[in-house]
Amino acid sequence: MIRTFTLACLCAALCACSKPAPDSTDTGAALRVVTFSPHLAEIMFAVGAGEQLVGVSAWSDYPRAVLELPEIGDAFSIDQEQLSLLQPDLLLVWESGMPAHTVDDLRQRGYRVAAIRSRNLDDVAKAVIRVGELTGRPESADAVASQFTGELEALQASYADADPIDVFFQISARPLYTVNHEHFISEIITLCGGRNIFDDLEEFAPSVSVEAVLDRAPEVMLAAANAGDEAFAEWARWPDLAAERYSNYYLLPETIGRGTPRLAMAARSTCIALDQSRANRASHQ
Repeated sequence: MIRTFTLACLCAALCACSKPAPDSTDTGAALRVVTFSPHLAEIMFAVGAGEQLVGVSAWSDYPRAVLELPEIGDAFSIDQEQLSLLQPDLLLVWESGMPAHTVDDLRQRGYRVAAIRSRNLDDVAKAVIRVGELTGRPESADAVASQFTGELEALQASYADADPIDVFFQISARPLYTVNHEHFISEIITLCGGRNIFDDLEEFAPSVSVEAVLDRAPEVMLAAANAGDEAFAEWARWPDLAAERYSNYYLLPETIGRGTPRLAMAARSTCIALDQSRANRASHQ
């Protein structure tokens, strides 16, 4: 099965070149909301607006309450009949994950649409605040966003003097995808004292070759837990690779790939993994 995280990152890569349409100017609080990305459904619940959510996109799975809601397809295949039956007064779409022409079509059909950006960590906090504004939950949203940013700032302060270590984040093995510096995963690696070996690439979620990874010599390899136990199996073919010599392979919580406040938890796990990686490196020197 194609996993949610891989799909999300690849959707972002496919849609990144599309210029999103501007947000609706209607500022009335929405009472019947449909979300077009799993992370937007999660944010709805995070700000206390879960009861206002009447429909979700495919792959929405957190919190468990979303599993009881009707699905309306995904960013590339929308069940228009189901969407119409839900009678939403607001559609929340992921700016990087839905083609601009699809957003335009939804607006032409008469729907109020808000495009929510969540490429970097600052975007995630702003997304929480924006969803709170749109749903009439500004105070709870501000509190959630403040806690999120505070947790990240605390981690950044703790690892400000950490020894640098070179990191490769693997979205998928076949084909081999990673993230550039704009992605919140790369920011998390940086705040934990790591260096994303592909932070200089222009694409948001670029495809890379095995040779390119070997050439940049990562000391640590990370992936989301849903990549599976065999995520790094093929790298054993290169025993001279630093990550292989140090046994520095780590699967992080699946939340590492979802732009919600739970990223703070994934960031803590990332920092712990890099701490252990430094210890492993030191033991081989």
